[in-house]
Amino acid sequence: MDPEFVRELFAPFGPVTVRRMFRSAGIFHRGLMIGLISDGTIFLKVDDASIPDFEREGSRPFTYTRSERGRVALPYWRLPERLYDDPEELAAWATRALAIAERKKLAPRAKARPKRAARRKPSKPTPPSARRP
Repeated sequence: MDPEFVRELFAPFGPVTVRRMFRSAGIFHRGLMIGLISDGTIFLKVDDASIPDFEREGSRPFTYTRSERGRVALPYWRLPERLYDDPEELAAWATRALAIAERKKLAPRAKARPKRAARRKPSKPTPPSARRP
């Protein structure tokens, strides 16, 4: 999807930047990621309170397949089709996505578990025949 198109689409909301990330692109406003673009589709950041609105619109979450974990869903849902033609309503949905991103940024993070030191295998004893006299 053309980054200029995305900037124009979000213009009533405010300035956004589009940055390539892996096989997709992130949509950022004031340094916070409020959406992503994958395979020509825009997804907005969600939380538990906003998901029902996306469900009512027939939207689905952004998912991808990861070989070791199977299907993974991220907290981004497909932008409802009608919002492409309703800039004021799109701005309201983007404002909510920004608020979610701001809350996420301020939320305390769970402490990461300390990495366990790799265990070394005990070295094999040198057979007597291989020892130096």
